[in-house]
Amino acid sequence: MTDAQVNDTGKPLSGRTALVTGASRGIGAATAKSLAAAGAHVILVARKVKALEAVEDEIHAVGGTSTIAPIDLMEPDAVTRLAGAIAGRWQTLDIMVLAAAYLPELTPLSQVEPKQFNQALLTNVVATQALLAGFDPLLRRAEAGRIIGLTSSVGAVPRPYWGAYGSTKAAFENLLATYAAEVERLSPLRVAIIDPGATRTEMRARAYPGEDPQSLKAPEVVADRLLALLIEGFDSLHRERID
Repeated sequence: MTDAQVNDTGKPLSGRTALVTGASRGIGAATAKSLAAAGAHVILVARKVKALEAVEDEIHAVGGTSTIAPIDLMEPDAVTRLAGAIAGRWQTLDIMVLAAAYLPELTPLSQVEPKQFNQALLTNVVATQALLAGFDPLLRRAEAGRIIGLTSSVGAVPRPYWGAYGSTKAAFENLLATYAAEVERLSPLRVAIIDPGATRTEMRARAYPGEDPQSLKAPEVVADRLLALLIEGFDSLHRERID
């Protein structure tokens, strides 16, 4: 993207294509809307069609553009099919924001429910590797591809009752850090790992049911920081907590 394009449109991400997982609600939805407002065409990825359509309607209402991609990241080959469909329409993918996550029930490690733990592993870890692998060619073809993965402090600092979720986020971070090291000297592609901190989301409400949601920052605060980071540019491997 040239400076002339930015000046002509007044939108710093004009001409770029972005993919956001977990785009039906919370930080994912807020980020998708923020990227679209900045000129990017946003591919909205999540399971629930109606929720994705609602986000798309908001994007279109303010003049943005988007495409919904309702898939379940836990389904075998779902990411492969998605990557193939997107590669058939776009030559590059400029931005990928990994905001989808599954939070299993908070419980002592000895009592973790296997089905929930498996769901967390599939969503938070296996799907992440599939997304990195599936979109690697499109990201590398971009003039300056960018990946932002949203993590949690429990991925780095173990906390009682958070073992199932925290271990998947530790693996999530390891995958992103490894990929960042592998591509850093081979392409302009860069990776950032962002801990959004306490934010007013449904996942937060499930984890802390007695907490006053109005005491927390809105998802839009995180979305604004992610947009600024993408516009400013960053070195691999960028790490940041948004307080």
